[in-house]
Amino acid sequence: MTDDATDNSATENDATDNSATDNSATDNSATDNSATENDAPESPTAPRRLPVTDVSLVVLIGTSGAGKSTFARRHFLPTQVISSDFCRGLVADDENDQSASAEAFDVLHYIVGKRLAAGRLTVVDATNVQPEARRQLVALAREHDVLPIAIVLDVPPGVCAERNRSRPDRQLPAHVVPRQHRELRRSLRGLEREGFRKVHVLRGEAEVAAAEIELERRYNDLRHLTGPFDVVGDVHGCRSELETLLVRLGYTLTRDAEGRPVDAVHPAGRTAVFVGDLVDRGPDTPGVLRLVMGMVAAGHALCVPGNHENKLGRAMDGKKVTVAYGLQESLDQLAGESEEFRAEVRAFMRGLVSHYLLDGGALVVCHAGLPERFHGRASGRVRSHALYGETTGETDEYGLPVRYPWAEEYRGRALVVYGHTPVPSASFLNNTICLDTGCVFGGSLTALRYPERELVSVEAEQEWYAPVRPLLTDAPGAREGRPLDLADVAGRRIVETGLHGRVAVREENATAALEVMSRFALDPRLLAYLPPTMAPSPTSRREGYLEHPEEAFAAYREDGVRHLVCEEKHMGSRAVLLVARDGAALERRFGVAGPGAIWTRTGRAFLDDEELTAAVLGRVRSAAERAGLFEELGTDWLLLDAELMPWSLKAVELLRRQYAAVGAAAGAALPAVLSALEQAAARGLELGELTSRQRRRAADARAFTEAYRRYCWPTEGLSGIRLAPFQLLAAEGVNLAARPHDEHLARIDRLVVADEALAAEGGDAEQPVLHRTGRVVVDTGDEASVAAATAWWEELTAAGGEGMVVKPLASVVRTARGEGRPGGLVQPGVKVRGREYLRIIYGPDYTEHLDRLRMRSLGHKRSLALREYALGLEALDRLAAGEPLWRVHEPVFAVLALESEPVDPRL
Repeated sequence: MTDDATDNSATENDATDNSATDNSATDNSATDNSATENDAPESPTAPRRLPVTDVSLVVLIGTSGAGKSTFARRHFLPTQVISSDFCRGLVADDENDQSASAEAFDVLHYIVGKRLAAGRLTVVDATNVQPEARRQLVALAREHDVLPIAIVLDVPPGVCAERNRSRPDRQLPAHVVPRQHRELRRSLRGLEREGFRKVHVLRGEAEVAAAEIELERRYNDLRHLTGPFDVVGDVHGCRSELETLLVRLGYTLTRDAEGRPVDAVHPAGRTAVFVGDLVDRGPDTPGVLRLVMGMVAAGHALCVPGNHENKLGRAMDGKKVTVAYGLQESLDQLAGESEEFRAEVRAFMRGLVSHYLLDGGALVVCHAGLPERFHGRASGRVRSHALYGETTGETDEYGLPVRYPWAEEYRGRALVVYGHTPVPSASFLNNTICLDTGCVFGGSLTALRYPERELVSVEAEQEWYAPVRPLLTDAPGAREGRPLDLADVAGRRIVETGLHGRVAVREENATAALEVMSRFALDPRLLAYLPPTMAPSPTSRREGYLEHPEEAFAAYREDGVRHLVCEEKHMGSRAVLLVARDGAALERRFGVAGPGAIWTRTGRAFLDDEELTAAVLGRVRSAAERAGLFEELGTDWLLLDAELMPWSLKAVELLRRQYAAVGAAAGAALPAVLSALEQAAARGLELGELTSRQRRRAADARAFTEAYRRYCWPTEGLSGIRLAPFQLLAAEGVNLAARPHDEHLARIDRLVVADEALAAEGGDAEQPVLHRTGRVVVDTGDEASVAAATAWWEELTAAGGEGMVVKPLASVVRTARGEGRPGGLVQPGVKVRGREYLRIIYGPDYTEHLDRLRMRSLGHKRSLALREYALGLEALDRLAAGEPLWRVHEPVFAVLALESEPVDPRL
């Protein structure tokens, strides 16, 4: 563990450790020196294997006619080869037009840069015999942190000239090939000095023909290892604490004849990964090295170097270093060991790789942290950042360098686990975590179980080394409190979901969502979920109905869904509740103190009254406590989906302006119209159907007024408020939303019973707040079951109820492929609304226009419902996995953005 307070950056990079040069052979930096010697070449017929790193820049060097293009076609994919002739043709329509060379090489360098930025093996097919041409390519490789590799085709000039003469499209002056060959021969011994990390020289036609390219995986590329892993933070010579931690993690220690630990193996096959800084400051650096080296040699562990290993290794090799920050302690302790052991230590430290990519690239382990652009790259710059991090150039009040907060800006998909900068406790920050918890300074030694994302720590036995600076409470990883960045949400975006693949968000929709989110929404740290829209059931053809259960049941039966649950649709507004068990629960998990929050489908606070919000949350919290849900789910907070009633609690202005106004106008105008018509009829005027039609309109208007009034009743404080939860969305470390609906409803029933008991204990003045959601389970293959559910809906809507929501009982269901079906996600729920509720939506006399309304298009609404549902569950998955705020907020924001898509609001 490197205490930033005790490592002066001016001494970290001593003269022997130039950050621009990676001297480690373990980062694929080995140079093929034998290839550049002018000794007698190997047998012309002997095959020659040329190791080439899988992500690198391969520069072919040879005179015109040496066979570079043929060599490239034989050994590399066509897409991997960038030819100067091809680029010349792009800009001049003539591959031999030498006057276009400058523009052609501009194009070549641009393409090469784009491929290297994407991490693609790239081969440059050009003569490249001049140092200036090679210098630009080496600079490109360095810019993108890949290894430049030279393959020289040293073919006799006579052979090259003869080949050129046989090509009618290329007739070069006689002096060109000899000049190029002289330039090539002058270059051979200086290619390593130019920066090429591997140089392969093929002499003569036979050797070129016999060559075989051998692609090598980068030494840091262990993506094929999927774990599980136990990543251990900075040890700094604290052998006893390391033993205790390994035992707590489940490893069994192996000891030598002297009782010293020399290996540790996990019975479940887990692999330990050490983030470096095994040495210095602590009481037993040799003991730590002996144990870790044994584990690595046995294949039970991996290890990356820390800056302290880097400096100790240089000191042991006799190089000039500044002896400080615990280095002397290590040198003194190692002096008591055998020369054989010290040699093993030197070899071990020389062989350490700057960082590792693991688990398909989902996990990166390094010492001081690593931005995404450096993952899997190999250069001195990458190694320097992995060892030391990056400083701002400033110093703090202790005179020590200020580290650049790279983790606050990290947006990579890989989890980066590192150490180097001690923190009081490890926590996730933007998909990174620092495991250096200051064991040698009297803190603790911490490990991360991966992929479980569980932290395991042991306390230090004592303070072994006094830090210059106290452990920082605001160090990276102390808390994820940085605000979201505009780049997280702006512009057209693609969000990957586990349920529905890639979901696109249009730029204009993102702009509209940004306006709502920035001006009206709650703190984004709390907005872990926004409810999706819900599609209506397929349009009914039944006389007098626009929606009817039989279409919903038939559609699910066609999708192969056997068991459904029909849930009562309440007369309220959709609300999401985040309920904290105690005042500090949200502070611990979300970084925002308080009792919780209640928000609408657009992320706005549901209630303007903070006291009333706290009162509602308090009742839910008390009921959850009494029902034992916090203990059962092992959580200090709950996220619930619910309906909050009455509708007028949130939509009073809508009711007043839109619905009440219509009812009042009809009530004022239609009686007068009917009175006039009756008087006209009394005088004997022929009115036809006019009077009866106006009577129907008056009856429809009365029904309309009665319908919307059912959604309005007075409230005072908690009195009159009813909350109907119907789904538990999430708790600490778990996405509950994808679980079967009967499991949700059973827990909700326990909440309601607990709230009723609390109200009863409060006396007659206390009324229950929580309201049960009525439901019927349906077997779509059983006609009696379908008929019973239909009758239940008819009874519910006849009594003024809004209707019901029909959902697959299993929650998440996919259709089977085959028989003309493409397969895919089944609608998570459809609403079947009653006739009188639809009167509110479509107008008092909507039943007069059913034929026209039945032509409504549901395709867009159904597509929108599926996409928003998948995004909502993706957000909950990321929340449960402990992913950073920006990752959780990405699908949440996308739900809000999709709400801006044009769709009939009445659907």
